[in-house]
Amino acid sequence: MSLTSDQVAHVARLARLSLSADELERMRSQLSNILAYIEVLQEVDVSGVALTAQVTGLTTVLRPDVVRDGLSREAVLANAPDQRDGMFRVKPVFEE
Repeated sequence: MSLTSDQVAHVARLARLSLSADELERMRSQLSNILAYIEVLQEVDVSGVALTAQVTGLTTVLRPDVVRDGLSREAVLANAPDQRDGMFRVKPVFEE
């Protein structure tokens, strides 16, 4: 399937893209090639293939969450360069 420059310009407008004439022609060529490949794929007989949404199986690679006690406030603040009233002190980041 070959797209026209007007069709590509319309899609670019919908996507709020500003394309130069060279970019428009390059996109027209590339999108036309993609659509031609999709036409080839549509010819493949997939009638015997079951519908799938996930082909690799779903397994989690994360460890299970385990609730445990965190650090004490004293341990957290032990290496703090500046602290006051049990909190970190940092330089102000707002200008007045």
